[in-house]
Formats: sequence, C-alpha cells, structure tokens
Amino acid sequence: MDMKSIFQRPPLADCVPELVATARGERKASLVIRGGTLVNVVSGELLPGMSIAVQGSRIAYVGRDVSHTIGEDTVIIEAEGRYMAPGLLDGHCHIESTQLTVTEFAKAVLPLGVTGGFFDPHEISNVLGLKGLRLMLDEARTTPLAAYMQVASCVPSTGPELETTGASFGPAEVAEALSWGPDMIGLGEVMNFPGVVYGDDVMIGEIQATLRAGKVADGHFTWASDDWRLPVYAAAGITGDHECVTPEDVAERIRLGMYAKMRQGSAWHDVAETIRASTEMGLDTRRMMLVTDDRSAESLLHEGQMDFVVRHAIAQGVKPVTAFQMATLNTAERFGVARDIGSIIPGAIADIILLDGRLAEVNVTATIAAGQLVAEYGQMVADWESFVYPAEVMDTVNLGHELSVADFRIAAPVQEGNVPVRVIRVTENHVDTKEVRMTVPVRGGEVTADPAQDLCKIAVFERHHASGSHAVALVTGVGFTEPAAIAMTVAHDSHNLLVIGNDDELMTQAAKQAVAMRGGVVVVSASGETRFPLPIAGLMSPAPFAEVAAQSESISRALQQAGCMLNNALMTLSLLALVVIPEIRLSDQGLVVIGADGIRKVSLFVEEDAAEA
Repeated sequence: MDMKSIFQRPPLADCVPELVATARGERKASLVIRGGTLVNVVSGELLPGMSIAVQGSRIAYVGRDVSHTIGEDTVIIEAEGRYMAPGLLDGHCHIESTQLTVTEFAKAVLPLGVTGGFFDPHEISNVLGLKGLRLMLDEARTTPLAAYMQVASCVPSTGPELETTGASFGPAEVAEALSWGPDMIGLGEVMNFPGVVYGDDVMIGEIQATLRAGKVADGHFTWASDDWRLPVYAAAGITGDHECVTPEDVAERIRLGMYAKMRQGSAWHDVAETIRASTEMGLDTRRMMLVTDDRSAESLLHEGQMDFVVRHAIAQGVKPVTAFQMATLNTAERFGVARDIGSIIPGAIADIILLDGRLAEVNVTATIAAGQLVAEYGQMVADWESFVYPAEVMDTVNLGHELSVADFRIAAPVQEGNVPVRVIRVTENHVDTKEVRMTVPVRGGEVTADPAQDLCKIAVFERHHASGSHAVALVTGVGFTEPAAIAMTVAHDSHNLLVIGNDDELMTQAAKQAVAMRGGVVVVSASGETRFPLPIAGLMSPAPFAEVAAQSESISRALQQAGCMLNNALMTLSLLALVVIPEIRLSDQGLVVIGADGIRKVSLFVEEDAAEA
C-alpha cells in the first residue's frame, strides 16, 4: 500500500535554494516561531529572545531577529515566555508493545512532544515476516512522525530448535529491507548475542549486510558488563545497546565506543540506576541516550512517553539541557541523521516543541512536525488519511486443534509423592527472570500447581503453523490469590499463545477465548472474564488510543483483583517466553536456560536433567 503523506520531509539537498532565499529574506517563511528561549542542545545553552523561521518542512533561519523573513502569508506563533526545543526522539522503541497501530501511536505521542523515533518492529516481523515490517513502514510514512524503522535481527531470536516463530530472517532479508529507503535506518537489537560472540553464520551475515548498506547495528547484551565477551560483541560492529541496568553497564559500553541507552519502560525501570554513570561517575554524556523500549498504552495515557523519561532523568540530578540532549541530539547522532533531526539549527527539519513553565517540568504545549503545527495543549490539531491493514493480517492465530484441559497437564516421573523441579521466578520491574528449585506434589502421575507456594502453570502453544508444538512448566511470583488465568498472543518474541494460571479449567477457557477473538489478552477469574482483542497479527488493536488504553487498564485491574500486583503485569508476564534473556524461559519447545555458557534446553524435572548429564 503506497499512501502519500501530507507531511513531506524532502532531502536537504532538494531544499537548499528555497532555504537560502528565505534566510536572506527574498522568499518569505511559511512559519515563524518568535521570541522564545531556545534550548540549544548543540551548545548546551538556553538562549532567550530567539526566533525560528521555517520554509516548508525545514528551518531556514535561527536568530534574534527574523523580521526579514515574515510576509503576508507567514504563520506566526508567539513563543515569548516559552521554551523552544527540538522534538523528542525515542532511540529504542517497539510500537507493537503499546498495542497501538503506528497511526494511533503517533496521535498519542505527538501531543507529548515526541516527533520521531527509531523503531524495531521485531514483534510483527516474528509473526508476519517482511510483510509485517513493510506494513508498519508504509503506515509510519503517512504520519507526521520522523519514524525510522530497523529491520529485525532476531526472527527468530535464537533457532528453530529452541522456539517456533511465524517467519525467519537471514542476511538476504536484512539486505532487502534495508534497500526500502533512508528511513530503514539499521539492524534492530541483536538479541542472539551468544550467536554473535561465537560466530553464528546467520547473525554475522546479518550484521555484515547492515554494514555493507552503510547502516548501524543495535545491540542487546545481557551478560555482565565486565564479561570478556562484551568487546567481542563490539568488534562485530554493534554500536548501541539498551540492556544497561547499572552505571558500570553504561560505562563499559561507552568505553568501547558504543552508545549506552538508558531505559524507562512501563515495566523496566533502569534510568535511576544507570544515570549514575553521569551524576556520580562523571562520564561524558554525549553517548548516553534515553529510551523507552516498551511502554503500554495506559502508561502513555497516565505518565507519558519520552517527556516522562526526560522528566525522570532530570529528577535524578541531570541538568535539563543535558537530559534534552540525551533525548534529541545524542539520539540523532547515534543513527547518523543529526543533519535532519535532533536540534534546532538552519537546514534541519522543523520538528520543534514549545514548553511552558520550568524546563525541568517538560510541559509541552505545542508540537510542530515537519514545519506544521500538529498538536497543541495536549490535543492533536492535525489529521491524515487512515491506514487500513489487509484482512490476512487479522487471522494469524492457528493452533491446529481445539484446546482442552489435557493440554495443561504436566506428567510427572512418579505416580505419587514429591519431585524437585525448576521454576521460573518473575522479577518485578526488570526483564530478567530467576531459576529457582522447588519441590512440588504429584497426584495421580501429574504435577500440581500449589497455590500455597505461589505456583502457577505456564504454557506456550505454537500458533503460526498449526504444528501442535507446546510445552508446560511452572512459574512463581505471579501472585494469584484465587483461581485465575491469563492467556495472550503477545508473548515475546515469537508471539505464540502464552497461558499462565493456577486452574487448568480457567487456563483452557482463557486460551480458547484468545483464539476465538483472533488474538489478544484474556483474564478469567472468579470476578469474571476480561478481554482485550488484538486482531492485527495478534499484537495490535485497530481501535483509537483512548479505547486501547482503557482496555489495557481493564486487564491490569482484572489481574489485580485476582491477586497479581506486579507493576505493569501484562508487560512483565509477556516476556516469560523470550528465550534470549537470562535466566530461564519457556517456549513451545520447552524450558530454556540462558547462562554464561550460552542457551540450552533443560527438563522441568531436576532429577531427569541430572540423569541425562
């Protein structure tokens, strides 16, 4: 689908004659923003009494007097008493994690001052392959956002022996996607870091295809920051990484020439700790970036997006101008597009925000994107033609058989008694899990999920090829205090059907309903059934932002009523199938352990594993 955007961003080379003519006053500006305090992220200064003249989508002149650029048709925005800053940029974000389409995401974040970002659509890519990536790119091009897409590096995140996904990318697919245009900016987070370190041909080939295309490669390295293999990873040409959870993680990446991305998502809260690399260690901040990674629609509604992250960084002691640098210029420089975005300088695209009050409050009152006023006082004032997804992407959940209670049974190696098992323990507000050993009761040859031990069953069913592949294990830390279950087709990164609960009947009911509504999230408990339909690839809703946020909140409330008090529980639980993040996860192929020696499958039963060894 080729829909032409009304928010044009032509190359600078094409705009030079009219920009120069406007700057000298011969041609009149299309827009002037007059008399504000300029947040100059290039020099690190606040400059009062400045004005900006715009011609079309780009900035023609920045100075104290732009009267020579004003004509009868020039639109003038008075900025006296306000700050003028470059639009905020998210340096690492998965739009699908909001459950919004790109259009509705844009409408949610533009009023917050976010004018662009670097998006890794590896969720939809794992379901629909290059078709899914292309759909998101095409939709992004219709919006006012400076939306740069990355081609997913990990489709799947590991290999077919560890998980089943809907598609598969290799060097050829990476090369093809990167040829689609300059807004295909690079390779998405390389989660298979063991594959890079130990020379997996596919992973190395994908990085080579990226570098040959003159693009950048993003990282995802979760071994310790002092591990000898981090420099090996960097040697592959990976120059940015968001898996920083300590100040040392930030420091070691910067020392190796990487950009360190400090994350504040809905469920992963890393900025307060990682920002100490600046506030306490005193490291140069120009290779530090603020990012969100994953934020839910309800977080966007109640907290914000990059505006929230910048406020949070300032609250940790970062100077306001420095925090803005971390969310604008640093990000643009990391991806090699600082000539176009990330600062208010002549020639740059006119992505500009106006802020009231103290700068530290990040109170955005107007957003200009590509030279057009698109949002004011928290509301969109611009609109554009809707993007329509094809029917085939609304039918991606195919298990191949109807689920029953028997699918959730765990056969034990003994008929009665107790057995030692591996259990996944959820870590609140962090992406990692822990492996714990517990002894569980066996009744009639089946393992029992004992609520007294805060034990739930967790199951993953392959939903792309109707293969029937599935696995069932145990998880603790969910917190259900009554019979309850949750089923979801949002299950990073293969996005198979993930079901968690302490009652086999309710697990079956929730799973059947998730399949019946062609994807989404379902919570079933004594309080009833709560549904959140996500028919687009089983990941996103076509509904407006406010409706999606309300449905997301309804799932949170349902989980809390059942006793699950995890912060942003849906997002935390959705990662329990992501088999490249330590320490232990479940895929449709079984339990997977991620350790210092790599990734391997293990048995649920400790004694069985020991016997095989």
